[in-house]
Parts: sequence; C-alpha cells; structure tokens
Amino acid sequence: MKALLVYPRYPDTLWSFRHAVKVSSKKAVFPPLGLLTVGSMLPQEWDKKLIDMNVSNLTDNDILWADCVFISAMVVQRESVKDVIRRCKRLGTKMVAGGPLFSHEPEDYNMIDHLVLDEAEITLPLFLEDLIEGGPKHIYTSRERPDVTTTPLPMWSLINMKKYTAMSIQYSRGCPFDCDFCNIAVLNGRKVRTKSRNQIIRELDTLYDRGWRSDVFIVDDNFIGKRKKVEEEILPAMIEWQQNKKYPFSLSTQVSINLADDEKLIRLLVKTGFDRVFIGIESPNEESLVECNKRQNEHRDIVTAVKKLQNHGLQVQAGFILGFDSDPVSIFKSQIKLVQQSGIVMAMVGLLNAPRGTKLYQRLMDEKRLTEEKATGDNTDCSMNFVPKMDRDTLVCGYKEVMTTLYSPREYYSRINVFLAEYRPQRKKSISQLELWHFWALIRAIWFLGITDPGRVYYWRFVLFTLMRRPRSFWISMTLAVCGFHLWTVARRL
Repeated sequence: MKALLVYPRYPDTLWSFRHAVKVSSKKAVFPPLGLLTVGSMLPQEWDKKLIDMNVSNLTDNDILWADCVFISAMVVQRESVKDVIRRCKRLGTKMVAGGPLFSHEPEDYNMIDHLVLDEAEITLPLFLEDLIEGGPKHIYTSRERPDVTTTPLPMWSLINMKKYTAMSIQYSRGCPFDCDFCNIAVLNGRKVRTKSRNQIIRELDTLYDRGWRSDVFIVDDNFIGKRKKVEEEILPAMIEWQQNKKYPFSLSTQVSINLADDEKLIRLLVKTGFDRVFIGIESPNEESLVECNKRQNEHRDIVTAVKKLQNHGLQVQAGFILGFDSDPVSIFKSQIKLVQQSGIVMAMVGLLNAPRGTKLYQRLMDEKRLTEEKATGDNTDCSMNFVPKMDRDTLVCGYKEVMTTLYSPREYYSRINVFLAEYRPQRKKSISQLELWHFWALIRAIWFLGITDPGRVYYWRFVLFTLMRRPRSFWISMTLAVCGFHLWTVARRL
C-alpha cells in the first residue's frame, strides 16, 4: 500500500510561532512526532510519505498517489482537518484518522472511513489486522493503556529536519495531578507510564546519527511525574550521553512548579543540558487554584519559585488562565504584575475552556452552563464553551488588556531584562556552536524588529543595553526578541 501521512496546518496562535520561524528561515517549530511514530508502526513494506502542512503544501497529486491518507490532529487544527477531509472525499481517497481531535469528537467524523482512536499501540494493530483480512471496521477504540516500552522509534526519514527549529522525543505519558480543566488524564491517564533508559538513549542516538545538533523538546506533559526514576535512571544516563557527545543538544520539557522544591533534581536537569521548562502556573489567585484542583501550585510564592529556577539556569515559560469562577475583577492586573515581576518572558495566557471528558466539563454540564460552542484550542480567539461567572464582556476585555500589555514591545523587552538579571546559565552558546542560519536569522531579525516593526525604538534600546551591559547574553536576548515578534504580532490582532 501507499500511505500518505498528513499533519494539518495550525492556525496563527501564540503556540504556532509562525512569525518567529519566518525570521529564522525555518518552516515550523516541531515535527509531528505522533505521525512519525505511526509511520514506524505501519508495515515495513508499505510506501510512506508524510506531508506536514505547516511545512509544505498538500497537493491533489499527493492525495491521488496514496491508497490511504492517515490524518492525525489536535483540536486546534480542526479547520485545516475539514479541508483535508473535503479534498480526500472529492478525490476518492480513503482516510484513516486518529489523535486527540478524533478521539474527543468521533461522532463528528463519520465521513472518515476508519477512526483509529485512543493510543495507537493498542488500536492501530487491530485495524491493520482487519485491513489485511479485508474487513476493516469504521471505528477502533480502547480504554487500555499500552506499555510505552513497546513504542518504536519515530520514522525520522519521513521529514526534512532542516525545516524545523527543534526535534522532539517522548519519555512518558500521563500526569499524576488532577487539575479539573486538563484533559491529559482523559487522553493518557493519571498513572505515569515511562520508556526505559535504553529507549531514551536510542532516541537520542538516532537524532544524533541523522546529524541533528540543536534543540530537543521532551514532549511529556510532566517530565518529572515519576520523579525517582527520572533522578536515579534517566537523567544520569542522559548526562553521560551528553558528556560523551560534547553536549550536542539543548533540552527543554514541561514540568510542574514543585520542581522548585527539589534542589538535587534542578541541578541534575541543568547538568543534563536542560535550559528551558514550561510550567502551568495558571493564576495568582489562590481561590482559583483551589477551585480547579491545582494542588501543586497552592500556598506557594510563585515569583520566588520561578526566580530560583532562573538562578539555576532554567528559563521558565508558563501557561496562565483567565475565567475561573473565583477570579475577581482585579485578576487582570494581578496576572500582569505576576508575569512582569517573575520575568517569565513567554507567558501564554488563554481564556478557560472545558475540554470534553474533564471534571470541569462535567461540572459545567451539571450546572447547565455549557454552550453550543466547541473548545477551539486557540487561546487567542476569545472563545469560551461555557457561561462564565464574570460578565463575558468584562472578561474578554480584561483578557485583551492582559495580552496587549504583556506583548507590547516595551513590556516584553522589560521582562527579558528582569529574566536576564536572575538567569545564571551553566553553558553559553559560543560562536563555534552557531550555524550559518543563526547569522542569517540575526540579519532578518534586524529587518523585521529594527526597521519594519512599530516597536523598533524599543528594539534598538534593548539591543544597545544588551551589548553594553550583558554582551554574553546577546544570543539568548536576540532569540527571545524574535519570539516576541511572533507573540505581539498575534496579540495585536486582539
């Protein structure tokens, strides 16, 4: 068979970083790790091609080439998915779909020939077996959680790595916490399942052998969910590997704020080569944290915790949510104050939504507060799929105020300076580690940020200040400035 694996296009959101990758002459931030892994699960003798629509166009000839189109998507890609389905239908090519979007909303996709839902290690072999026997069913689903030590290496040969700014690997699935708005427990469960130490080393070896020498994102929803194994097995093995290879990868991942309580684990992460962590902070309002069962964040000085991580050499990126029932009208100024004081340069702020299957969704259903709107997964479109306690217009206006303030060039560059005052990196990027595209990106950044952008005055002030006061932080400063270009370009739409 000829299998075409299709990853639909992201809309222009905070998370797409489309304007930032344009500056760096890349096409997208991360490759579609799920589809690359599915590629390895399909029969070896099949012809396979992958089209990431964030990197290249999907043509009719691509669809006509295939016996079957395999689609995987998240909720935020829903509109692009509709286009892919329409084109496959018009051209008469069969479709197989899986991933979070289809697993959450299977009843909306009856037009797709085969829905292979939940985790592919369980359901994809069942589909393939029936396909070989000539009688595949319309839908395959399972509540069983697979052993991820059986998960194969991603099929990296399906993509051109040079089109991306970072590669991805997965170590674990699931999260031990139970925040009521989060659908990770629905998708992956609360029991943390992990790959073995040897698996992770093989994944690093595979990227290294293919010539990759840049950022690697460990996509786990909470990398430290099984802390003892991470401390005693995984990180020591990764440290040894990085040291033997002279640290070819800068690492990033997602963690919970209680990382700040474990000095040993922080030092191990930094020694491994981690320099960025994403944390769900959500709210400075204690009542809102209690409301959503964000236990790990309660009774904590968030600014102090963030600065501790920065002092050890970890840049903290964070998620924030507005729209909890317990949010007072003062929440907007409180959010801005927290972000600016902590120096969290990339603060992703969104309005609360209730994903299907979550405890929040069930509570709002019981309270008859759900609307007919669907959660879009886009934290910049001001959509909510329920009736908030706060007046809707007040909430949306406050959200826009937070976004346009945090992502004005003046406040953004100020936040970088707050961050750099605390940041103590263990390893600095040297000129010998830089590639030609870094210098080309710098030239393009000067054009976009220093010449054509309305905030160019603040850019030049920032550049001069950095060169005079923090010349060793020049490259990270310019990288953050380019990220800011994307973020305030998106925020200005509000």
